[in-house]
Amino acid sequence: MSRYQQMQVFAAVVQAGSLAAAARQLALSPATIMRSIAALEARLNNHLLIRGPRGVELSPTGEQFAVSCRQILEQAAVAERSAAGLHACPAGRLTLSLPMLMDQQVLMPIALDYLAAFPDVQLVTRASEGVPKLLEEGIDIALVVGHLPNSSGFAMPVGKVQPVVCGAPGYLAKWGRPQTPDDLKAHRAVLTTASGQHNEWRFRYERATRLVRPAPVLTCTTQRAAIHAATLGLGLIRCMSYEVHHEVRSGLLEPVLSGFVSQDLPAQLIYRDGRRAEARVRTFIDFATPRLRAHPAFLG
Repeated sequence: MSRYQQMQVFAAVVQAGSLAAAARQLALSPATIMRSIAALEARLNNHLLIRGPRGVELSPTGEQFAVSCRQILEQAAVAERSAAGLHACPAGRLTLSLPMLMDQQVLMPIALDYLAAFPDVQLVTRASEGVPKLLEEGIDIALVVGHLPNSSGFAMPVGKVQPVVCGAPGYLAKWGRPQTPDDLKAHRAVLTTASGQHNEWRFRYERATRLVRPAPVLTCTTQRAAIHAATLGLGLIRCMSYEVHHEVRSGLLEPVLSGFVSQDLPAQLIYRDGRRAEARVRTFIDFATPRLRAHPAFLG
């Protein structure tokens, strides 16, 4: 392999965290990956990786080389994209990751306007929980709700969301409107087994955090089904504010216990390469950010 290819292999191993994962990512055999790293270490006369049972870690020299290696590869990629005109004309496949229900409640009108403005881009959306690994999962941009771990990626804040408890007007007329979290003991709840959902509802109550475990009348496998059941008056539901944006605005659901909501969570677009990203990534960030910030589903 050339020096440039060895650096590409090393960068892939660092990003993936293991030789095997890097081999899958680059469509090479593990033996080829090992030979490339060995040749690179021999040429530099230094150990770059520390191999262990859980994968590989960088040696002190490897950490320094990884920074330099990444800068060199990024500069080369920018030069190639510029020469090919990829920065000038947005085109190609753009993969966007976002939380469940964010597409229905928030993104779709923005996406349609973006595709009308940039017809050569093909947008692919993926629903995911938590913070995805952009490079490993082949994602260009992710709309993420929650605090981000330390990351070398770029983040563009778009607003905040918060947990809410809602009930249908008919349900509240029959069962009453809870005034404090303790009142939930006399209420029915619609829960979900969806990933990331918890059956303990958290509130700020009397200068402390209060956990309430409501009595479920129905447990659904998806949040979408649970929200629909709540609109039919089956019980109260706790979810994120953006997940019931349309239902609240249309009057199908009404928030309760608003004075006891938990802490707001940030919403942000994350992506790689910053202003050096390809045109379809940069144009989507520039196009979507002000529209998301102005969307009523997000707090200011």
